[in-house]
Amino acid sequence: MSAAALNADTKDIVIDEVFPHTAETIWKALTSAQLIGRWLMQPTGFEAVEGKAFTFQTKPGGHWDGVIHCRVLEVVAFRRLVYAWKGGDERNTGYGAPLDTVVTWSLTPVEAGTRIRLVHAGFVLPRNESAYTVMSGGWKKVVRQLDEISGEG
Repeated sequence: MSAAALNADTKDIVIDEVFPHTAETIWKALTSAQLIGRWLMQPTGFEAVEGKAFTFQTKPGGHWDGVIHCRVLEVVAFRRLVYAWKGGDERNTGYGAPLDTVVTWSLTPVEAGTRIRLVHAGFVLPRNESAYTVMSGGWKKVVRQLDEISGEG
């Protein structure tokens, strides 16, 4: 992250839920490219291997081609998956403005199943206000879909 970004105000999206599934079942949905395509977006080149680069394609906007560039930063089987999430174009404001963030999935076994905690960190304000607002609601839907897909297993 740039020095300017570190000096700016940042905001994180945090979702904390308990699902009635085992960590192993949820982990499968988090780390299978085919299943990720059902609850989030279809990734290209995803493998749950540290250092592995992959992309998602979303709706282009302005000068941005809609490609989200990701890199797996950390993998702790059945417990934690972390990846960089970057996209946007310097020439855009609002939708498609530059985004340089990190997505962390944490799984903790609890009596009722598994506590899942999603943190999408590093939204720089005001530049990423649009992305933060849209993705705050979007991640809630995505986590519900992850729960549904995990329940099929």
